[in-house]
Amino acid sequence: MKKLTLALFAFLFAFSSTITANEGMWFLMHIERLNHRDMQKMGLQLTAEEIYSINNHSLKDAIVQFNGGCTASIISENGLVLTNHHCGYDAIAELSTAEQNHLKNGYWAGSLEEELKPESLYVRFFVRMDDVSKRILSQVNDGMSEKEREAAINKEIAKIEQENNEGGKYTVSVRSFYQGNEYYYFVYEDYKDVRLVGTPSESIGKFGGDTDNWEWPRHTGDFSLFRVYADAEGNPADYSTNNVPLKAKYHLPVNIDGVKENDFAMILGYPGRTNRWMPAQGVEQNVKYAYPAWVEGSKLSMDVMKKYMEQDESINLMYASSYASIANYWKNRGGMIEALTEHKTVEKKSKTEAKFAKWAKKKANREKYGKVIENINNYYSLTNEKAKQSNYLLGMLRSSKFAILPYRLGGALKQYASANEAERANLLPRLQSMVENSYKDFHLPLEEEVLAKQLGLLASKANYSLPAIVEEIGKKNNNDFTSYTKAIFNLSMFTSKEGVEAFLQYPDMAILESDPLLELSTQLLDKYREQPESLAQAENDFQASFRLLVQGLRESGLTKIQYPDANSTLRLSYGKVRALPADSRNDASINNYTTFKGMLKKYKPNDHEFDMSEKMLNVDPTKDFGRYANEKGELSINFLTDNDITGGNSGSPVINGKGELIGLAFDGNIEAMAGDVIFDSKLQRTINVDIRYVLWLIDKYADAKHIVDELTIITK
Repeated sequence: MKKLTLALFAFLFAFSSTITANEGMWFLMHIERLNHRDMQKMGLQLTAEEIYSINNHSLKDAIVQFNGGCTASIISENGLVLTNHHCGYDAIAELSTAEQNHLKNGYWAGSLEEELKPESLYVRFFVRMDDVSKRILSQVNDGMSEKEREAAINKEIAKIEQENNEGGKYTVSVRSFYQGNEYYYFVYEDYKDVRLVGTPSESIGKFGGDTDNWEWPRHTGDFSLFRVYADAEGNPADYSTNNVPLKAKYHLPVNIDGVKENDFAMILGYPGRTNRWMPAQGVEQNVKYAYPAWVEGSKLSMDVMKKYMEQDESINLMYASSYASIANYWKNRGGMIEALTEHKTVEKKSKTEAKFAKWAKKKANREKYGKVIENINNYYSLTNEKAKQSNYLLGMLRSSKFAILPYRLGGALKQYASANEAERANLLPRLQSMVENSYKDFHLPLEEEVLAKQLGLLASKANYSLPAIVEEIGKKNNNDFTSYTKAIFNLSMFTSKEGVEAFLQYPDMAILESDPLLELSTQLLDKYREQPESLAQAENDFQASFRLLVQGLRESGLTKIQYPDANSTLRLSYGKVRALPADSRNDASINNYTTFKGMLKKYKPNDHEFDMSEKMLNVDPTKDFGRYANEKGELSINFLTDNDITGGNSGSPVINGKGELIGLAFDGNIEAMAGDVIFDSKLQRTINVDIRYVLWLIDKYADAKHIVDELTIITK
């Protein structure tokens, strides 16, 4: 992470009194009461009803969760979906072959018939939400243990979800907020026929690669286009050639006038997870135990994967998405360690908790809050080493197919082997489908090496009880698992589809029970999920005390946080277009945007991160970019806002005060890497793709003007 310079301090001092960064990821149903007046002062021209309405079409109808992990927006009346390139990465890779490599070369459908259907992809529309806190909390009392409390709450949640799903038409999710102090239900409608419309080449969509990830200035065309299909009545339907493009309830108009410093900007999306309410010792545990293990394990897997990916393009395609995901979190967690340390987050939170402890000692508060901090700190001291081990295990399970696959298949195969003939006949089609899906796109030598090295790392670094096999083999072989892994890969039926299919023909429980890879996989998963009885009381006290800490902080006014942590529910954040201090690496006149000229300066021939196609290189940076040029005649690539976002906001639309699309969010800056835990009002930025660059790429560069013609374009 870059150190703050004197110039940076001067910049912050000069601007701190005139610019306010806007912390918070807000519920749409609370906008009118909590945020609307503030947003209007900053430039919002919409009513709260135009943003979120149950009875009328509103902005929320154009925002979708994309495949469960990203955000996207509807940008045409015919269901055209805009999201990030990295959000569509899996689907694009799946639709690619070595001969027709859409990931590498890009793809633009010339007609509806040319739009490509990946095997599994869905978008989720938000219908409505409501507060059910009183109803749910009426089912619990202070005498309950946490398990009893959870059971009572889950029983009531099941009723609420059943009451609101309209016979299965909707997906209903009741979620906890403020650490179990409030509950809301969310109603969604899922569409599963989603097809690829267009994507730029990887050299555009991922320009800068891992080097530029979390960095500014950026020059990345991180976008892709999909389309939602429905049946003739507009209802969700499984894939069919009879399906038609969805007639959208609402789509975002696109503004191509561009942005300038201090312009209002709001972002709607599905932020994945923040931990702004996390206690001080929880941050300490992450910084000193959990995150270092995650970083170390991720780097190990990346090194092994890269070695094989560079040898063969087909292997590169197999693992491109997995590698990108691991690399992203590897850089994130490393940056988090440094940022949280530099911000002295533990020290600051500890001071707040000391004030809380003093408040809790008051006679009126003592019985309820007196032991909160003690219980929380006790729990973390007991689980530091367990957290470290869990992250080594998690790194293995995330990167090694055969650490987890035998366990997943093993349970179903045991059920099959113990069933009678009629039961087996019923189970067989589902199992055959599971096997078919499980044995796609992997390279066995890579998998064998990743698992061997991850086992060695776990055995040598985890200061907590190990799975019995790992401990035994580690002691025998000085933590070298190469020979052991080779042997069990040769002996196990789980390393090939043919081996599992043979078992389906001749099921034998003894074969399963003696399979060495299944035994290892089972022990790894059991250890990861282990809840030691010795920690049961501490866990119970911690859960209750964390809930009381959040309740007490809100009650006492000792925290400035006024919003719940993100948890993949729809939120709105608002702020402004806002520069960072001048940077010699950026040739733009103000450091809140980047240009095509700056992208050309980063070009490195034959470099997998900074290479550019001949067609791109032949674009004259001084040419007339037409209606997509900024006021200086430049082609703007990316721009900055000070919105509060996190993972899951990838692909979120950036919207101006009139409700018009001006860009899409795709990253944050490394100076604010600790943003999941603390919001830095001075340095936190969201990095966005300028919508004018997106449209120029589609219209002029890819010659796909028919796609742009679908849009509602707004200009002066």
